[in-house]
Amino acid sequence: MDARKIALVQESFEKIASRHSEISDIFYAELFAIDPSLRGMFLSDMRDQNRKLFAALNSIARSLHAPHQFLNDVEELAKKHVNHGVKPEHYTYFGNALLRTLKRQLGTQFTAELCDAWTEAFKTVAKIMKEAAYVQNRGAA
Repeated sequence: MDARKIALVQESFEKIASRHSEISDIFYAELFAIDPSLRGMFLSDMRDQNRKLFAALNSIARSLHAPHQFLNDVEELAKKHVNHGVKPEHYTYFGNALLRTLKRQLGTQFTAELCDAWTEAFKTVAKIMKEAAYVQNRGAA
């Protein structure tokens, strides 16, 4: 990602960071609207899940300029997600839910340029996660 896109993601994240509980609630509502069957993957306390979601987004957004800072964490997270039934196509659902959430939270500030920056950030992280979860594990089966 170029410096402009990283700055856009980081600045927009700072604008919504204080509303982390609301963001998480909206995100999961959007995710379950996209695919209601995913609700079954979340049997634990959603407050804990909300906290985990926000912590991951926070870490990634703040470290986009230095992906090595979150690389190990997202790779491990991806491997754990496989054990919960996450499939490669679920990353698309997650990305769409994230973009919908950001649009709802930022309103008119969620410009096409900002949407492109978040999309690239998400695709970058999703690629890392899918490679860690599925590509590296193919030989282990």
